[in-house]
Amino acid sequence: MFPQRLQPGSFVKLLHHPHDLPAFELIHCNGRRCWVRQQAWGSAVFWEVSRLSITADAS
Repeated sequence: MFPQRLQPGSFVKLLHHPHDLPAFELIHCNGRRCWVRQQAWGSAVFWEVSRLSITADAS
């Protein structure tokens, strides 16, 4: 189930998130889609994921 009201900048994990992969930073959500990134990717690189694939606030 999707965590309630995560703010941009929150760190989240995804379904089947490997234990050795750092949490993703949540950029923003719009409807059923969210955009996340790894800090090492830089601010111009992000990944669009289903809102339902976000499983936990990792902070």
